[in-house]
Amino acid sequence: MRRHTMQSYMRAAQAGGELQDENGEARPDLEGLNPDGEEALAAEDAEAAAEQSQVEARIKAEVEELRLRSAAEMDNFKKRLNREHQEQMRYAAEKVLSDLLPTLDNLDLALQYGSKHEACKDMLQGVAMTRKLLLEAVTKHGLTPLGEEGEEFSPEVHEAVGFEARPDLAPGVVARVLQRGYKLGDRLLRPAKVMINQ
Repeated sequence: MRRHTMQSYMRAAQAGGELQDENGEARPDLEGLNPDGEEALAAEDAEAAAEQSQVEARIKAEVEELRLRSAAEMDNFKKRLNREHQEQMRYAAEKVLSDLLPTLDNLDLALQYGSKHEACKDMLQGVAMTRKLLLEAVTKHGLTPLGEEGEEFSPEVHEAVGFEARPDLAPGVVARVLQRGYKLGDRLLRPAKVMINQ
């Protein structure tokens, strides 16, 4: 717009007319302009071009920053989706494995109480093999049993039900396991119910 105004002043000066601004008023600061005053116009044009290039450079920098920020956000979004997908796949079997825990409990009870009767000896071999096969199958999916006699009591994986005195064990350790606990990967499905040695 400024360039257009300067050119109209130049044309007016060449025609010998009075120099006026856009409102038609005389411009006293440009009255002495002659056709040879192109140097002043060129300087103003150069200044306007420099301002224009600065504005363009600033806009380009802002656009580049916005592009980089959008690319970083998209990359973070992809990583988060990938993490969530992997976690979902890792714990997809949680419900099914949780439903199988009572079956493992019943097999443990059958072995525990059946071992007291001599008549059940042959049948117990089949129960023990079934339990072993089932435990191997669920272990492949990340399920691990918790709770052993003699191990240090930990409130993160054990649920204390009571106390029991066993002189062969150190105080504060698991004296007896009433119900095994299970963990799926790093996630606790069920704590082990235990008696603590006094």
